[in-house]
Order: sequence, then structure tokens, then C-alpha cells
Amino acid sequence: MKVQITTPKLAKPNGHFSQATTIEAKGKLVFISGMTARTADGSVAGIGNVEVQTRQVCENLKAAAEAAGGSLEDIVRVDVYVRNIEHFAAIHKVRAEYFKEPVPASTMVEVSKMVNPEYLIEISAIAVLPNG
Repeated sequence: MKVQITTPKLAKPNGHFSQATTIEAKGKLVFISGMTARTADGSVAGIGNVEVQTRQVCENLKAAAEAAGGSLEDIVRVDVYVRNIEHFAAIHKVRAEYFKEPVPASTMVEVSKMVNPEYLIEISAIAVLPNG
């Protein structure tokens, strides 16, 4: 079972993520490649709109987790790459719709380029699926 770790020795997260997350190491590890706003048909959703793109990225993470036999609740860590760090609040607003407590640990960084100039965000993830 995933547990969100908090301590008064660290500042409260300023977004929708955990300071740390623990989980028993029993189960299947799933490493989800960086997901972008590409839809199943290969088109890019929400060109120019970070909220729409973040929603598509989260849907893609969900689809990948489900294909592995899990769900978004099994994701324990995400790494987020954005073209504009000023979109932090909008991105976390959407993430809060998808990730419920205990939320995954997270890192977010701004990057200068992605493989497609229309991408505003990319998220990779690690999930731990229970044995079953």
C-alpha cells in the first residue's frame, strides 16, 4: 500500500505532490515512458493549451497503467518536463483531478525543447502493482 510521507522538517509542497512516497517492494514495477499530449490516432491534443495537454498526458498515463494491470493509484513517482514553468499552477490543477491522496512523489523541470515543438508537457512515471 502506498503511503504519503510528510515531515515538519520540510516545507509543505507548493503543488499536488508528496514530499516522499513509500510502498512495500512486493509487486510488479512498471516504468512508464514519457507521455505527451498525443492521442491514440497520433494527433496532438490541445495545441497551445497546457491544461488540455496535461489532461491528455494524464489520460495517457492512466491508459499505460491500466494496460499493465494497474491504475493511476499505483503510480508512486512522476517526472514532469514542461516548456514553461509558469504553467505550474495550471498543471497541478489538472493533476489534482487525476491523482488522489496519497499522491506520487514528483519532480518538475522546465526544458527548452521537446521532440515535437507543439508539446508543452511530458510526464514519465513509476508504478508499483500489487502481486495478484
